[in-house]
Amino acid sequence: MIGSRQCNGGPRSAVPFAWIAGVVRSGWLGVLGCVSVACGEAPSDGSAGPGVAVRDSAGIRVVENGRPAEGSRLGWRIGPEPAVSIGAQEGEEPYLLHWVSGATKLPDGRIVVANGGTNEVRVFDPAGQHLETWGGAGEGPGEFLGLSQIARWRGDSLVAWYSQGRSISVFDDSGTFGRSLTLRTAGAESWRQPRPLAPRPDGTFLSINDPEDEDTAVVEIWHADGTLAASLGSHPSLEVTVEMDASGNPELSLPAYGRELRVAPWGELVVISPTSRYEIRAFRADGSLARIVRREHAPRAPDQTDLARYVELHMTSFEEALPAAMLPELRSSLESTRLAETFPAFGSITSDAVGHLWVREYDYPREERPAPLWSVYDPEGRILGFVETPGNLTLYEIGEDYVLGSTRDDFDVEYVQLWPLDRSPEGSDPPPTG
Repeated sequence: MIGSRQCNGGPRSAVPFAWIAGVVRSGWLGVLGCVSVACGEAPSDGSAGPGVAVRDSAGIRVVENGRPAEGSRLGWRIGPEPAVSIGAQEGEEPYLLHWVSGATKLPDGRIVVANGGTNEVRVFDPAGQHLETWGGAGEGPGEFLGLSQIARWRGDSLVAWYSQGRSISVFDDSGTFGRSLTLRTAGAESWRQPRPLAPRPDGTFLSINDPEDEDTAVVEIWHADGTLAASLGSHPSLEVTVEMDASGNPELSLPAYGRELRVAPWGELVVISPTSRYEIRAFRADGSLARIVRREHAPRAPDQTDLARYVELHMTSFEEALPAAMLPELRSSLESTRLAETFPAFGSITSDAVGHLWVREYDYPREERPAPLWSVYDPEGRILGFVETPGNLTLYEIGEDYVLGSTRDDFDVEYVQLWPLDRSPEGSDPPPTG
């Protein structure tokens, strides 16, 4: 399947499978692969918030939350400007970032950046000055092909994962390579092998088997030696539909604004939730369901105007990468894309260093927000309120007193930025009520 990753909860970029098949036959697959298109309990911080009802059902904690008032904000404050900004339009090579795919902050304040364009891990001091570079493109120990993420692991270790072999490399905090491991399901084809997602607090790894020709994905937990620890089961993922073309051959298609699956660690639990409804499901490491977090949400259906925006968004993304002769066929295929019954109920999901869950509000087409908006929940799943993060910042990590992510300026220059986060409501401006 070809399509870009979701950018902070925006509409997924996906081209209908029927059209992709024609692209494959015409030899333009490599070009497309490089294109990407973006009841009554109060919150624990003492601020006013919507009602929360908590109950237990057959060993599962169910938390029902109201929706915060429109325009309201939790008292936490980010900014008003980054404390550290790494990147430059011109200058020394370590500051010229290209295809940043992840970043993390170490306990001593150093910022470690996964620079995917060069398959390097670049290390900067707390002020953003370059210290050293690890790795590089290659197949040797500590080298990468397709570097996709960097994260802190148990002790003083870091892990980086990369696409070739869907492998994980382990380093100490000075950059010394330790070992590598590959998550591999016996008997499965290469494209059905698990993809690493994130390390867990106990030293295990979370993975997902992305669907290729079906509408479910498998989520698993792996030991540090690369052996399977547990399966968390199959879950609804992309809304794949199989239809027959005029010649009687099966064609696969995805709807515009269709369902996706969100998977993320949440403390000792693992969130596995399709975006079709506002219901966050958290599982234990043995695969049993531990918690269901719901929030008041009114489903909305996309219309033909939304489909037109979907078509234009994709045409803009592909028009510079494809020959002009192929564009009419692409437009025709996009215009025939079916609409999902409803928009996704939420965007992306992440958790922070102190156990809060952050769920990004879905960005509806034609209703652009000045900044990403998140519903934040305490470690038990009770909603605290809305928080805005800096506009255009792709979040990689939320610490106790910072958020870390990447962004681009008007000239498409990449930056990794660390913004201060003040969680104390004291002294904050009162939240708006409108």
